[in-house]
Amino acid sequence: MAEEPARPGPDALLVEAAREGRGRLKVFLGAAPGVGKTFAMLEEARRLKAEGIDVVVALVETHGRTETEALLAGLEVMPRRLVGYRDRTFSEMDVDAVLARRPRLAIVDELAHTNVPGSRHPKRAQDVEELLDAGIDVYSALNIQHLESLNDIVARISGVRVRETVPDGVLELADEVELIDLPTDELIQRLRQGKVYVHDQIARAIQNFFSKGNLTALRELAMRVAADRVDAQMTQHMRSHAIAGPWPTQEKILVCINESPVAKSLVRAAKRMAERARIGWIVANVVTPHRESLPDAAKDRIVEALRLGESLGAEVVTLTAGADVAREILDFARQRNVSRLVVGRPRPRRLLAFLSRETVAEELVRRAVDFEVTLVASDPREGARAPIRGPRLLPERNLAAYGWAAVAVAVATGVAMAIDAVLPVSSLSPVFLVAVLLVATRLGLWPSLFASLASFAVYNFFFTEPLFTLLVSSRDDVLALLLFLAAALFSGNLAGRLRAQVTAQRAVSKRINNLYEFSRKIASAASLEDVVWAAVHHVASTLQCRALVLAPGEGGGHLAIIGGYPPEDQLDAKDRGAAEWAWEHGEPAGWGSDTLPTSAWLFLPLKTGQGAVGLLGVAFDGRALLSPDERRLLEALVDQVALAVERTRLVADLGETRFLSETERLRQALLSSVSHDLRTPLVSIIGAASTLIESDAALGPEGRRQMAEAIREEGERLNRFVQNLLDMTRLGYGALRLNLDWVDLREVMGRATRQLGPVLRDHPVDIAVPASLGPIHIDAILMEQVMANLLDNAAKYAPAGTPITVAARRDGREVVIETSDAGPGIPPEDRERVFDMFYRVRAGDGQRAGTGLGLAICRGIVEAHGGRIKVGDAAGGGARIEIRLPSAGEPPTPPAPEETP
Repeated sequence: MAEEPARPGPDALLVEAAREGRGRLKVFLGAAPGVGKTFAMLEEARRLKAEGIDVVVALVETHGRTETEALLAGLEVMPRRLVGYRDRTFSEMDVDAVLARRPRLAIVDELAHTNVPGSRHPKRAQDVEELLDAGIDVYSALNIQHLESLNDIVARISGVRVRETVPDGVLELADEVELIDLPTDELIQRLRQGKVYVHDQIARAIQNFFSKGNLTALRELAMRVAADRVDAQMTQHMRSHAIAGPWPTQEKILVCINESPVAKSLVRAAKRMAERARIGWIVANVVTPHRESLPDAAKDRIVEALRLGESLGAEVVTLTAGADVAREILDFARQRNVSRLVVGRPRPRRLLAFLSRETVAEELVRRAVDFEVTLVASDPREGARAPIRGPRLLPERNLAAYGWAAVAVAVATGVAMAIDAVLPVSSLSPVFLVAVLLVATRLGLWPSLFASLASFAVYNFFFTEPLFTLLVSSRDDVLALLLFLAAALFSGNLAGRLRAQVTAQRAVSKRINNLYEFSRKIASAASLEDVVWAAVHHVASTLQCRALVLAPGEGGGHLAIIGGYPPEDQLDAKDRGAAEWAWEHGEPAGWGSDTLPTSAWLFLPLKTGQGAVGLLGVAFDGRALLSPDERRLLEALVDQVALAVERTRLVADLGETRFLSETERLRQALLSSVSHDLRTPLVSIIGAASTLIESDAALGPEGRRQMAEAIREEGERLNRFVQNLLDMTRLGYGALRLNLDWVDLREVMGRATRQLGPVLRDHPVDIAVPASLGPIHIDAILMEQVMANLLDNAAKYAPAGTPITVAARRDGREVVIETSDAGPGIPPEDRERVFDMFYRVRAGDGQRAGTGLGLAICRGIVEAHGGRIKVGDAAGGGARIEIRLPSAGEPPTPPAPEETP
């Protein structure tokens, strides 16, 4: 059967698809200023322009270098955009002008530059990304010290920390990286000649950043970054073109480990190889369907080897494979462009070698024709502690499975005998094949092989001539028996392996379902207590352990247990020390880790983007180590718990921030109202009183009366303001109590109108309350306050001389009171908000001042009566405020007066 041709992976195709329609980015990378990045970039631009490519210089910094300025001649230079900042003017690249010009290639110097505040993007690298998204190719320049990941390294080498940096992902966007290198002595010579910095900076630069040792180290860094980027581009090319590889351009080691005691020796040997060659290395373990059948000691050896590789700086991966482990390893090695495989030397097979399977190491040696394979012998001391067991025909298994296999063969024998007695057929082997398949699917591989051999013997003994012997008289029967044995072994083997794979997939599905169920639970948890309880309960039930969550106290105090399952509220000194270390250092500590492993608990930091928010502690009683699968599951649970805890804290912080913001808004509104509405009448009262005292004789009777009326009006205005504040306080604290009585609404409106006499002097008030309305059951004083606030509000907004109408009527079981004015009205979007405290609709300069409390108090009083209030449009324009109060029926009939004799 011909092999299926290799095809690119979906991830590689997605990467290529993402590049469609985008411009191409080329970065000229240098180790230090002055190596000639801009010079090389402009030379390349001039060459492309000579070939007919549309090239513009979007921005180039020449720093006064005459050679660089000469290269700009003949190139179209885009004008810069001027930006003002702190009384100074700066020039930046005009992104809009470049987009409008839309050249084929744009030259943008100094990729790591930080734009002046007020620009479209904070960084020039983001401007370049916008140009690339528009389909414009970009050439840019970058020094190695501007990469974010190398910022600390460059600071240690040179003693100078560069402030302007770009993320490493910017360099990963580059389709091409060209290293511009210059020998150290030549660069220092250029510096002395004043071709890098001005003369007064040369001596200081040579002593500090531009020392020979610093420049040599920076050159090596630049070369390594360029080589890594080229290697990544080559790997992507291989993936997108389905090239199997490997291409041994840059060495990489893959060490393959399993449960063998040689695993640690393999990791150490690979570390030495990688360190000598200064190349990357990977530690890989392959999980097979038979992994669960391994003893705990073997699983612990795998975990210890993986942890050793991780501590030594290796990349640790876990692969999943069915029967063909070697193929999975080779496919991964080709995908990662590995050049050398490191495996343990297979143990020589002596007895029954022809029956034992080929080991994975032997398969790799035989099949890895395009890799360098290094065999590492086991350490004799490790082998003495944990001897390697050779292949066995029948591994140690549950004997009950073989018993059930024997029962299945016996049942098949009985069925075959019954069929042979009732309906003689030429062959009864399918009956036994069914039994073998049933055993394989239910009990596994080795019981099915046992059933195959037992079926072969039983079929020969009972159904092959001569009967009841293991002899075979006919050559045809010999061939039939051999074919039956082969078919039984083959089908049992396939069915058993399929069962093992199904079991493994079921375990994976179970873990995924557990994670989904856990994420669903914590997503629905509203408070921190609910999240913690769901977390500890799920972790404990999933991993069969004890679990607890610790968090710092108020103000970052000592760690405290905020939840545990089973309930736990104390830790001994050893466990608390491990927890404190894990919290302070942000690393796992305790059982199964490299720090304080004698603790009974393993503490894992709950890390988020804002830092650690707590610790998750787990205790596995009687366990030695966690398997890689359990460790990955635990890490996934830790990440989800951390995100859930952070979410609840963000919600709490948001609620607190919103409360503080609302409190601050109300405080400012109250201060504004008090400063104006309280101070204005006080100033008027003081002014009128001062006039009376100082100019009493000059005022005369009429003047004194006017001053007294002004004092009374402003005093009443001040009294209304204070009354509003008191009413709002009583409403806010639920202290408002109604004194209900049967009251004539016309009297309430009349008192409110007289109370606002000076306010309503410019507005005729039309009160339309029919006599048929009769008394209504209300608190007269509070309802008078409501009507006064409504009339005062209408007088503020209605033009002088326009009428204010107050009407009342019955509507079924409700009494409707409407107040209308001829003002500008209330916009629909503000009709609900006008009832909020301190809210006032925006109006022109002629608007009278107000506190924004009147309508809020009206709603509170009306709702206390069981009614409702809303805003609408008046018939002739303006605002109409409608109050609906429940009708309490008819008032009681007063007793008839007694007749005098």
